[in-house]
Amino acid sequence: MLAEKYDIRKHPKYGFLQVFPTPTMEEIAKYYADEFYSSAYPQLNNSSLEVQERDKEYNDSHREDMYLTLCELTNSSLEGKKVLDFGCGWAQTLKYFKSKGADCYGCDPAIEAVTYGKQQGLNVVLTQMDTLRVFNDIKFDVVLLLNVLEHVADPVKTIAEIKRDILKKDGILVVEVPNDYNVFQECATQVHQLRKWWIAPPAHLNYFNKDTLLSLLEGQGFSPELTTGSFPLEMFLLFGDNYVGNPALGRACHERRVAFEMNLKKYGYNKQLQDFYKALAQVNLGRQILTYARAS
Repeated sequence: MLAEKYDIRKHPKYGFLQVFPTPTMEEIAKYYADEFYSSAYPQLNNSSLEVQERDKEYNDSHREDMYLTLCELTNSSLEGKKVLDFGCGWAQTLKYFKSKGADCYGCDPAIEAVTYGKQQGLNVVLTQMDTLRVFNDIKFDVVLLLNVLEHVADPVKTIAEIKRDILKKDGILVVEVPNDYNVFQECATQVHQLRKWWIAPPAHLNYFNKDTLLSLLEGQGFSPELTTGSFPLEMFLLFGDNYVGNPALGRACHERRVAFEMNLKKYGYNKQLQDFYKALAQVNLGRQILTYARAS
């Protein structure tokens, strides 16, 4: 399926953008079973186990930031707390949270990723993107929805079901999504005469920014407690480094981003880095948007 087969429409209530027509659940399931975690799939190869392991130090530094934020929001460690990672992929985040004493559960639609998670001794099960209740009637203290909401056919239904059936009252939902249609992206299409490369059905069906993500969460009864962004990778495009369709240059830009963050953290400036990313989110900039929302 090609992006040209689809239109992009605004959600009538919450304002995020959606692919139309929505692919069928059968098409979505086949895509995740056959393609998403394939190392041959160029657009999403940062989901491969090889890349996850290569960037482990960098990714674990982000997981530590998330862990510390959750400890602050819950006024405790996560030891013994039930954590669900929906769309856990290769279970790297679950491994990290398990090392902190959390009672970890995960689910994913890719059999290879689930098999790997089980081999790591993790409680991971196979599921479809529209099936959240896979652990019977267990309710969780924390639910992670990291780079998942852009993939589901009905984000409103997903968020509503998490609040109603999955998350404990006063529990924390952590949602991370790509920050697409941001002004750096839009400007880069003009600078380099690019198509809107971030439009990628059937992988990405929904497109959010800070405002529309918070609108959705608040509309479904969540109270956002903290919202932050990430390094604005598209700045490299505006510097003249056109990495779109150039994986080697994209990797080089990523490594410069890693150096930027890790140097600040190494020399004790992580607070300033986090404040910078929070400020970016407020003006809908940064490659990703990450929100911690409490179930009221």
